[in-house]
Amino acid sequence: MGFADSYIHAIGASNLKDDERHHQAEPLMASAFAAADLTGDLGPLLHRVKFFDSLARNEFEGNPGNLVQLLRLWIAEVTKRGRARRWVPENTAWDAEAALKLYRQVAEHSLAYWLDGKCEPCGGTGVEQTRACKCCSGTGKAELTMAAGFVREHTLNMVSELHSIADGHAARASSKLRR
Repeated sequence: MGFADSYIHAIGASNLKDDERHHQAEPLMASAFAAADLTGDLGPLLHRVKFFDSLARNEFEGNPGNLVQLLRLWIAEVTKRGRARRWVPENTAWDAEAALKLYRQVAEHSLAYWLDGKCEPCGGTGVEQTRACKCCSGTGKAELTMAAGFVREHTLNMVSELHSIADGHAARASSKLRR
């Protein structure tokens, strides 16, 4: 069972006792301690939005504020990375304004795709009617249709960055669970 499975199991636990017989709270604590090791780590918020808020059964359980906060932080992070990598020149006020629109667009598309990039016909399994899904060629991933060309290239790059951030956080949290 990977960290995401442990995290989802802890979220769905009916009781979060932490004693010699109950260990449901451990993945949540490991996530918090792993985040404390790094400042500005988006990993816990990524896990919270992707796994907790999407699993909320009742209106009061999920927190749409988490998604708003994540989007705000991710736009700032994409802007920082885009400027560092010099995606577009920002020589004039018009260039700077266009660059900010590009960074926002890439951030929104990459976060949306990372949160739910599953193929709709097969539900992300890669199998439809006992055969490989024709739509995704058996990968389970949807085609990125919301962006094209230059934006698509940077969006896919930022999706891989999101995977890296989430995987890094999960690895740090898993190591805290083993201790």
